[in-house]
Amino acid sequence: MRARAATASRAWATARHTDRPQDRRRARRTGVLLILLSLAWAVACCLVFARWLPSDGERYQDYRAAESCSSGELSRADTDCLSTWHLTVEKTVNRTAGKESVHDATLTYRDSWRGTVHFNGSGPLLERLRPGDRVTATAWRGEIMVLAEDGVRQDTLEAPRDELQMNAAVGVLAGLVAAQCLVFGTVRLVRPQAHEPLTWEPYGRRLLFSVIGVCFAVGLSAVWARVPWWTVPLVAVPSAMGAALWFRVRLRPRR
Repeated sequence: MRARAATASRAWATARHTDRPQDRRRARRTGVLLILLSLAWAVACCLVFARWLPSDGERYQDYRAAESCSSGELSRADTDCLSTWHLTVEKTVNRTAGKESVHDATLTYRDSWRGTVHFNGSGPLLERLRPGDRVTATAWRGEIMVLAEDGVRQDTLEAPRDELQMNAAVGVLAGLVAAQCLVFGTVRLVRPQAHEPLTWEPYGRRLLFSVIGVCFAVGLSAVWARVPWWTVPLVAVPSAMGAALWFRVRLRPRR
């Protein structure tokens, strides 16, 4: 009996300690911050799907539809057509050291222009360029899109790419993080002292990293498979929900 009484006394003391008004206020403040954070992520999600993704898609289609400039367009300095320039390589930087990766080529046109173009990697053209080499540059809307020499071509970082799947993956990630913050924040407002298991450790952390992994894995797979960008939300959202349910079941107390 004494042991039971002592256990009950300790439990009551713990309950009183964890049910302090300042603890409830702290939990509610955290809930409000999480809800505000969810709104910011929701805005980011909307911007991705309403602005960034359509803009990149339209730019890629315009680039694919562009034709070589006529003499009249060149005289009017029209940049919506594809212009060709013969440039000289002044120097190249082709360096990868740890997380730093620099792949640049500095070009000149006679004595009137000098500029630097950036690449995503060293091959197939940049690695073979040397100072003094003559290259053919294709420009569009005031930026160099492609360099070529002796039939070898390489896109610069400015060239539009048909990789809208990764845009969609970023948008889905923002939407899922917004949903997680909203749920976790709402629970803290409604139940400030009983919001388990919706806490950062371990459920919230595992859920966030699984969502990040799912979104980028699905996005990269969609790029490699060349499937439409709208397949990314169709696969990523159910996968993330499945991961959330799986973690919830794993963390459920066993009887």
